Amino acid sequence: MLKELLYTGIGGALLLKEKVEEELKKLEDKGKIDTSDTKTFLESLKSKGEEEERRLKEELKSAIREVIEELGIATKQDIEALKK
Repeated sequence: MLKELLYTGIGGALLLKEKVEEELKKLEDKGKIDTSDTKTFLESLKSKGEEEERRLKEELKSAIREVIEELGIATKQDIEALKK
């Protein structure tokens, strides 16, 4: 389920990216926006997207750790400590 949710999010982001690029291209063709402005805008979106991805990954990791802790599931560190 989690995997499907992540794939859905990625798919939605890619679709949005394509639509934004398409609309920017139309504005560029009409002369309403400069090519350099388009590139700058797309780079800014990419940077913000990557930053958001890092933030979401950290939140997801934290949530998973909390669930593991609440359920009392042994972690790799727990198992290694027992082996020693």
